[in-house]
Amino acid sequence: MVSIFDMHTLHNGVKIPAFGLGVYKVEEGEQIEETIQTALDLGYRLIDTASFYQNEEGVGRGIRNSGIPREELFITTKVWNSEQGYDNTLKAFNESMERLGLDYLDLYLVHWPVKGKYLDTWRALEQLYMEGRVKAIGVSNFKIHHLQDLLSHCIEKPVINQVELHPLLSQAELRKFCQENDIKVEAWSPLSRGRFLDDPVLGKIAEKHAKTPAQVILKWHVQNQIIPIPKSVTPSRLKENADIFDFQLDQKELEEINGLNKDQRFGADPDHIDF
Repeated sequence: MVSIFDMHTLHNGVKIPAFGLGVYKVEEGEQIEETIQTALDLGYRLIDTASFYQNEEGVGRGIRNSGIPREELFITTKVWNSEQGYDNTLKAFNESMERLGLDYLDLYLVHWPVKGKYLDTWRALEQLYMEGRVKAIGVSNFKIHHLQDLLSHCIEKPVINQVELHPLLSQAELRKFCQENDIKVEAWSPLSRGRFLDDPVLGKIAEKHAKTPAQVILKWHVQNQIIPIPKSVTPSRLKENADIFDFQLDQKELEEINGLNKDQRFGADPDHIDF
């Protein structure tokens, strides 16, 4: 039976959990520590943070307090836009590692494709990877043309592209491009912050499986080989999000969910970032 402990193998051989926890807007301090403890107790092993989230210290404390061996966890953080460029990225990485209190990182991502900077930023990530300080390197919010540019300049190609992805923004073309280039796709905001949970198509499928619409959406991601990292600070919601490994969507249901796509973004367009 498929479970929360399932793994994907990245193109460099590193294994990443098929499901994880995003911690954007989870407050530093008690909230982040409690959220991580609850998630780890439920079987989550992938924690995704970023320097921009300002909660790396809490993530580090949560990990240490959990008592779970470090090698069983998969920790991701990201270099923010104002930290990009070769030297700045190396400095930002050291600062992130200090806040996290870790000896190595599982995955380091370029948070957004900052024009004129992301290639230099990528060189820094390659350096960190070659030094063994990070087990895998990837990108976030890259469109196909950003990836094409990066692939024509890089030594190490990204293992992952983490993007806004949910049934209203299914990113089919981007997913196909990533698959052809052996780049895994990870979904931030996989539930689009609950904006369409009342959709009748999802309601009907959820009822059939005795699940919630949110669980159906997350299952759609998992069955499409997308790694979802839903965020929640509510213990019952953390449990609900993870409780998707005891049912299967059939082909017709998957296609019905595919049919909800409207190419609708709720986050920023990576071609138009001014932050």
